[in-house]
Amino acid sequence: MSQDHRTEEAQKREIRIRRNFSFRLNLFFFVTFFAFSLLIVKLAYLQFVQGPSLKEKEHQISTRNVSIPPIRGNIYDATGQPIAYSTSTQSLYYTIQPGTKKEQGQELAQRLVEVFNKYGDASQKPLTADEVFDDMDFDNKVYYSYQQRRIKSGLTDKEIAYFSEHRDEFKGIDIVEESIRQYSQDQVAVQLVGYMKKLSGATALDKYKNINENQTDPTLEYLDSEEVGFDGLELMYQDELRGRNGLKTYPVNSESRIVGPMQLTKPVKGDNLYLTINKNLQLATQNAIMNQLQKLRTSTNSAERAPNARTGYAVAMEVKTGKVVAMASMPDYDPNLWQGGISSKDYDAVKYYMGNGAIREVQAPYADDKERLKHPSSLVNLGSTQKPLTILLGLNEHLITPSSTWNDPGYFSFGAKGHEVRVRNSGSEANGLLTPSRAIAKSSNAFMSKMVGNALYLRDGSKGVDIWDKYMKEFGLGVTTGSGLPGESKGYINYFTEAKRGSPQSALIYSSFGQQGRYTVLQLAQYATMLASRGTRLKPQFVDHITDSEGNVVQSYQKDVLSTVSFPSVYWDTIEQGMSQVKVQGFDGFPYHYNRKTGTSEQEVGGKIVDNAVFIAYAPAEDPVLAVAVVVPEGGFGGWGAAPIARQIFDAYDKEIGLTAAGPRKSADTTTDGTAGTAQ
Repeated sequence: MSQDHRTEEAQKREIRIRRNFSFRLNLFFFVTFFAFSLLIVKLAYLQFVQGPSLKEKEHQISTRNVSIPPIRGNIYDATGQPIAYSTSTQSLYYTIQPGTKKEQGQELAQRLVEVFNKYGDASQKPLTADEVFDDMDFDNKVYYSYQQRRIKSGLTDKEIAYFSEHRDEFKGIDIVEESIRQYSQDQVAVQLVGYMKKLSGATALDKYKNINENQTDPTLEYLDSEEVGFDGLELMYQDELRGRNGLKTYPVNSESRIVGPMQLTKPVKGDNLYLTINKNLQLATQNAIMNQLQKLRTSTNSAERAPNARTGYAVAMEVKTGKVVAMASMPDYDPNLWQGGISSKDYDAVKYYMGNGAIREVQAPYADDKERLKHPSSLVNLGSTQKPLTILLGLNEHLITPSSTWNDPGYFSFGAKGHEVRVRNSGSEANGLLTPSRAIAKSSNAFMSKMVGNALYLRDGSKGVDIWDKYMKEFGLGVTTGSGLPGESKGYINYFTEAKRGSPQSALIYSSFGQQGRYTVLQLAQYATMLASRGTRLKPQFVDHITDSEGNVVQSYQKDVLSTVSFPSVYWDTIEQGMSQVKVQGFDGFPYHYNRKTGTSEQEVGGKIVDNAVFIAYAPAEDPVLAVAVVVPEGGFGGWGAAPIARQIFDAYDKEIGLTAAGPRKSADTTTDGTAGTAQ
């Protein structure tokens, strides 16, 4: 029995073992099936969902891109003549090596010159060792220490071959293929057009500080070696002019070795700008300023002589369109000096002429700091060019009427008894009985002070200053013109300061004849345009249209009305009657009726009073086409120092474009409207 019992137990044990094995086997098959199912699903997901992105990632890992700098678009004048354009060249750059002493730099400069003289283009002006060493900028006046300095452009094949073979003998040099920005040798509106810098040296501008942040398109990524617009239109239209990078795409293996042919994506040329600036008119404007400055400094006529007249600014703006056809800030300079970077010597020579004094404050061009503070900047008081607006304000505020009269004794006194302040006319001239029109024609400071400035104070007290400010800003004075030019100034208003420091009464009286606000000549041109159009404030524009590299127009011109004011016609008639009688020099024989206002802008600078010449005008008076503004700091009387420049601008416009619908004037008609005589 014992044996049978053991057999039964063994049988039961065997049955349990088989059951456990069967369970484990089933569990194993289930787990295996589940694992294979997951694997199949994962493979399907990878293939159909993640496949494209992984394939792209695989492509990126197995290729390398080398960017080719874009080809910058060109800038043309209104007639299609090139002002700024790009050409390809080979250039030699130098980077100061750590620990290099000036003596070593001078020795290297001498060896470089020897190579240039032996293998360079014999038709080009040879460089000297001193010039090359100056370009190296060891004092870091122009460049940061780590930046490359361009030494020479336009290398010949022989120079390239020599430096490539002897590179170890010239520590710090590199040969770079680059696109060089060329500017017209005629120096057309150079401060308006602007200049360029290497991106590595342009990061001081907000535009370039984080230019590549979040940029995923390699054709739009900026390169450290490329040049970018740093001022003027080159900066303002950087995005349009730049174009797109080209790409050299190389297939590589896991060790980053090239394993196949390169694929080339050509760079895309940037768009081209066609300016509103007319080259011939612009050059005539520039020459007119320079010739007039020379005349003022050397004249034997005491009314004309202005020995410190060293700079001049002018803007010509179309009344109906807002197109700026000429803008000059003189003297100017050769912007080709900026090709690849300017030397410290050249920078010192031109630094006072680089800024566009027509749109921002540019200091007088004196090397000595103390002497410079004795002379006015490019922003001057309006002087008597303020008076048409003063009369408009007086009429619209009902302080005067078109027929109001006042007997002008040559001055106006205000203030407490025993402490009176006397505002005098130029030369203390007693003008007698004046209407508002005659007050403009005679440029009466006394009339403006008594009938408008003081009257506004007596009626509104300190609130009169706010009323005054509203009118100024409506006419674009104390606000930017809306042009969009980088660094444009809104000018400086002083009447609020005078109201606190002196009194609201003195602020309004001094403002009434143009002594409480300093503005740019572009603001004056916009103001003159607004007078000519009877209240339409236009945005000054400098680009007529933009084309792509194939010549297709991608942006056409659109007139931009910023704001308007509405006054009764009789008010406009009143100021125009006065402006038509203002006496000026240089307009004898002018064949059109024209309205104008001179200004002798007094300004205290360095403890002395100087006279700045200011002038605004528009023509033809019956149907205004062109408005012109001219400022000559320390130019004396506006009628002598600035008006003759404006006359030459009108003549040049009439010759190139035409002041009437008939187009350019072919003959010198002599329907005289110009009035000679005592001009202020």
